[in-house]
Amino acid sequence: MTKAPPRAAIPQDVDEICLGLPETELATSWGDNLTYKVRGKGFVMHRPPGRTAVDPETGEWYTDLLVIQVPGENEKRALVEDDSSPFFTIDHFNGYNAVLVQQSRLGEISRDELREILTDAWLTKAPKSLAKAFLAPGPADG
Repeated sequence: MTKAPPRAAIPQDVDEICLGLPETELATSWGDNLTYKVRGKGFVMHRPPGRTAVDPETGEWYTDLLVIQVPGENEKRALVEDDSSPFFTIDHFNGYNAVLVQQSRLGEISRDELREILTDAWLTKAPKSLAKAFLAPGPADG
């Protein structure tokens, strides 16, 4: 029996995955931007259209951007330098450990890949004790 290919990510997965992480809420930050937060610290934000994030091909402002925290510069580079990845950065985020992605391009990665990226984002902001409890093997893990 052949295994089914991984399901492509969709924008609704962001909400399901983020809110499935411990102590996460959907609130606002930087004015009224919807932001997923763990104990008040944002790890994924819906970025409004603006002049600093423009499609280089059309000159149009991106209207469906997510800003996702990453653990560090190496992880950021790995995501944005991969030609098969929908993740990118802009000058505004130089020196800041975050990547951007258009929600309309989430289907270019699997739901599992999205879960891993969003979980890593959560781990960058979760208190150490909460992260440790989340990562601890459960009874089913042996």
